[in-house]
Amino acid sequence: MSPKVQLPPRRALDFSRRTIALLFIACFVLVSIPIITHPIPPLSDYVNHLARMKVIAAPSDPDLSRFYFLEWSILPNLMMDLVVPVLDRFADIYVAGEIYTLMCFALTAFGTLLLHRALFGAWSVIPLLAFPLLYNNIFLIGVMNYIFGIGLSLCGLAVWILLRDRAWPLRFIAALVVVLALFFCHLFATGVYAVGILSYETMRLLQPRPGQKALLPRITAFVAAGLPFAVIGPLMLMSPTWGLKGENYWEPRGKIDGLEFVINVYYDYVAFALTAVIILAAAWAIRHRLLRTHPWLLYVLVVSGIIYLAMPRTVFATYMADQRLPVAIAFMVIACIQVDLRHRIAQRGFAVMLVLLVAVRVGEVQVVWNELTQWTVAFQDSVAKIKRGSKVLVAYADPWGGSKSVDLGLVHAACLAIIERSALVTTAFTVPGKQILRVHPPYNDWVDTEDGTPPSRDQLMVTEEEPTVDGPRYWDLWPQHYDYVYMLFTEPGDPNPDSDRLELVYAGDRFQLYRVIKLAPPA
Repeated sequence: MSPKVQLPPRRALDFSRRTIALLFIACFVLVSIPIITHPIPPLSDYVNHLARMKVIAAPSDPDLSRFYFLEWSILPNLMMDLVVPVLDRFADIYVAGEIYTLMCFALTAFGTLLLHRALFGAWSVIPLLAFPLLYNNIFLIGVMNYIFGIGLSLCGLAVWILLRDRAWPLRFIAALVVVLALFFCHLFATGVYAVGILSYETMRLLQPRPGQKALLPRITAFVAAGLPFAVIGPLMLMSPTWGLKGENYWEPRGKIDGLEFVINVYYDYVAFALTAVIILAAAWAIRHRLLRTHPWLLYVLVVSGIIYLAMPRTVFATYMADQRLPVAIAFMVIACIQVDLRHRIAQRGFAVMLVLLVAVRVGEVQVVWNELTQWTVAFQDSVAKIKRGSKVLVAYADPWGGSKSVDLGLVHAACLAIIERSALVTTAFTVPGKQILRVHPPYNDWVDTEDGTPPSRDQLMVTEEEPTVDGPRYWDLWPQHYDYVYMLFTEPGDPNPDSDRLELVYAGDRFQLYRVIKLAPPA
């Protein structure tokens, strides 16, 4: 009898856990570089949120207390308010903001990794493709609570799937905890979680497993999956956010832009290059029969696509409600992909592609942020010239300013005066139902409480001595109320719009700071 031939062990389908962990750490270090090297990242809403964190963390500041107070309530927009002030006890407010941002990155990347593990039953290096997408156009807006919520919703979906075939009380308790956490993180993040569960349970309903052909139990499980979300109704009714329920607007334009926001950050050619690399790599893997997708992918795309097309642009007075969804769905799509990497050429090719994609994206952001740092430093220099405890009005020289991605960081840069000079700034987020920050009277009549657009240069000139005809507007009779005026989106050499009432204090490339000249009262 011939001896039994022992076959060599079959190579693992993917990288080892240790290698995956090392690659995760390496990618995380790379994407952290722009955040660590730019304490004030040029993100639109970021500085405004950070200024609110400063007010929360500094209750004993006499000037901030004179202007601002906190009105804690049930709001679906509180995660940053709960985390960053705690971090501020151990580091300054800028470092606390950096830590929070990196937490968002880590949570989103790990959530994609965990979701893939829940779907396929094994760890994989493929979900690390989430790292190049951490910098996206929604992130540039600076909606930090929503960004945190994306990662939390991905982790919550993974837990739901992992517990799907276990005792239902455990799964529903876990889901209820996730829903509550997401609600206080951001309402739209709760919606992302709901989309994920709806699409997964739709798959389970329409594609029964062996031995689960009875229709009634499947329908019952499908309907019951919505029970953890029942808590949202009472919470919203108790929230001041419910007062904004009528401010919902649908726009047909911009749906394609929402898809582009997933991959496009600053340069179109970088987005095209990254997309081309991913498409070519996927085509190669498909040709060699190395790529497969989870059945859930189809349901995610169909359900989220229908919801995306139906969603309003503005929900509860919050803009870009629909355009935020594709970014979150992109991470779910990545989690649904599996590639056979048992061959060395596939492993090496993927490792090279991953590092290339992350490096190109990080390089793009780093280069642009380094250029924008010039105005960041200049803006900080201008803030230093503001007298502590002053009142600062923000206006636009260009009414369309802030529409370009490179200008986003300037939109709320004046809120640095809250952090550095304990000033009252008209553009600080103080909208009832959206933030906890409020302004004491009489100053509350002199700030924007509706998330509107700051006045233009021309509007200031006509309301210098007379109120707005169709007003009132918070900037009416501005020389009587403010100490300084920030004119944003100016051009180099722009003249003083009112030399009798404004004295130029600092001129940057895209902004000017003026001191308001107080006229002596008539004798």
